Amino acid sequence: MLLIPSIDLRGGQCVRLLKGDFAAETRYQHDPAALLQRYRGYGASWLHVVDLDGARDGLLANRTVIATLAAQPAMHLQVGGGVRSRMVTLDLLQLGVARVVIGSAAVETAADVAGWFGELGPDRLCLAFDIRHDAGGTPLLHTRGWRQATPLSLWEGVERFLAVGLKHVLCTDIERDGALAGPNVGLYREAAQRYPQIRWQASGGVASVANLHALAAAGAAAAISGRALLEDRLPPEELRPFLPDA
Repeated sequence: MLLIPSIDLRGGQCVRLLKGDFAAETRYQHDPAALLQRYRGYGASWLHVVDLDGARDGLLANRTVIATLAAQPAMHLQVGGGVRSRMVTLDLLQLGVARVVIGSAAVETAADVAGWFGELGPDRLCLAFDIRHDAGGTPLLHTRGWRQATPLSLWEGVERFLAVGLKHVLCTDIERDGALAGPNVGLYREAAQRYPQIRWQASGGVASVANLHALAAAGAAAAISGRALLEDRLPPEELRPFLPDA
């Protein structure tokens, strides 16, 4: 399993939200480019970048910072947040982003997004399915920066894209995100069992190296970590099994 460090951008600054709440923001005094180099020094080969302003407003608001990060040859960038059109997707790829993460559009305009797979290829696209569980335990998709609930389940969302070769899915349990409460290992185990052909990226709640081992055992292909790495809760020397260049 691969560990992918995450940087969330708001107004060009590194921040973290608690459970997706823009009113519950923590700002970090880290330069995004310096963080990229720090994580590269750990041995990371990928960096996950989220444009939080874009996720909320539907516009690529941190494009300048993203372009600076994408110009660094040291790491592959995976970028999402506000990617709701083919034009924005192509713009990011032309900036040098290796993989574009598509969230709300994959739910709201699924037919259009499915067409991008044939044009761009499944390795250059990742669908972000963000969930909250209902009273019966069904993982239901949320969109628009996690503010809009939908009646669509995670599994229904995936089924829409199997025929076009869906390969990468980043699944965030919103209630775990930024809370350092541990990931929802059962969710990713079920996802990997249902769709073993998909490379599942687990996001939300990673707080320890033990969490990473648990996700690997559950079948996750990658784990996203933001706050735990920013706050030095994951000793770099213990991350080597999850970092290809360590």
